[in-house]
Amino acid sequence: MTNDGKAQNIVSPQDRPDANSLMASASRASKKGPPPVHLWNPPFCGDIDMRIARDGTWFYMGTPIGRPAMVKLFSSILKKEGDAYFLVTPVEKVGIQVDDAPFVAVDFAVSGEGADQVLTFTTHVGDVVAAGPDNPIRVEMGEDGEPAPYVHVRAGLEALIDRKSFYRLVELGEEQDGWFGLRSGGAFFGIDRADALGM
Repeated sequence: MTNDGKAQNIVSPQDRPDANSLMASASRASKKGPPPVHLWNPPFCGDIDMRIARDGTWFYMGTPIGRPAMVKLFSSILKKEGDAYFLVTPVEKVGIQVDDAPFVAVDFAVSGEGADQVLTFTTHVGDVVAAGPDNPIRVEMGEDGEPAPYVHVRAGLEALIDRKSFYRLVELGEEQDGWFGLRSGGAFFGIDRADALGM
């Protein structure tokens, strides 16, 4: 089965791309700038044993990928379709597993004030994204009552905002229309009902 619950295409092991072939294709495709993944629609080649853990660690065949440059390259060819994640090159498409969000926002910077405030996030793979209408912030409450905050990075791919950054964000929060939330790029993103927080 693929990670979207559909039947997997049967691809013989010798025909299925491995990490090396994907890395070579991605490297060639990225020489002229960010790979135009949204333009690529190659045939599905099956799933490979690659997983992104909740903390942003990439694993291949159960072993962490220790080279940051390799992780960054793979992240540049990541694509989401529905609830499924794929690594895509002009000629290959393979399914991978993502435990939560594929990226982790490890820091952010604040510029401007009030309605002009902008929160700019940096991910663990070097993406820089300014939160706003096109890159919203959202918060899900876990079963344990702990908030899980996310920011949209690109093309449906999100970053889980790490705990230290989220605590800093809460300090910037404000109330609007009965919601406690964050303002960035001209938009307001509600985190929780103000009355639920005793406001």
